[in-house]
Amino acid sequence: MSASAPEAISETSWTAWVRRFLKDGLPIEHLLPDRQPAYVGSWVYVFGVVTIASLVWVVASGVVLSFFGPQWWHVSRIGRFFNSVHFWSVQMFFVFMVLHLWGQYFAAGWRDGRARTWMVGVVIFATSVVTAFTGYLAQQNFASQWVAVNAKDAINSTGAGAFFDVLNFGQMYGLHIMLFPILVTLLVVIHIVQVRSRGVVKPIDRKDS
Repeated sequence: MSASAPEAISETSWTAWVRRFLKDGLPIEHLLPDRQPAYVGSWVYVFGVVTIASLVWVVASGVVLSFFGPQWWHVSRIGRFFNSVHFWSVQMFFVFMVLHLWGQYFAAGWRDGRARTWMVGVVIFATSVVTAFTGYLAQQNFASQWVAVNAKDAINSTGAGAFFDVLNFGQMYGLHIMLFPILVTLLVVIHIVQVRSRGVVKPIDRKDS
């Protein structure tokens, strides 16, 4: 075997490609920086961090609720407590996500090659709306049943009713605790990696490059 064989193998190896991709696209000094520009202290980015913290509480309380089921969170005092924690964590998640989203909109957060980061953030918002909707339908109380009955015709009129049956508790519950939370969490991780890779957008009135 020639001396250049290891080099040839490394050129075609997928692990070598991933290593080069991470080295070029997300170096360790970007992933774990020890210094940040002063404008990173803006409230817009604080809202983003609070959104992530709220998501942690949403997932943690949701895991507890999924272990015990609807009967527990409607009857047990502890169940109602965790149900309330989950509900108010979702409210915080949406409030601060919308503040972060609007702040980035008015700051033109898609500038300087950050369009993909902005688009992923918008997709996170849209996916979170559907996730919250399935969670509301999974509450199994009179309000959620009323919403499901009234939403049925609207969803069926779009043709999505063939795949998205709001009157099917098992389907809504399964989507809410498995598919959508994993999707939202994965998108948030991608969004964070994009921010670390590209950095935060500079203020519009900043003159230096």
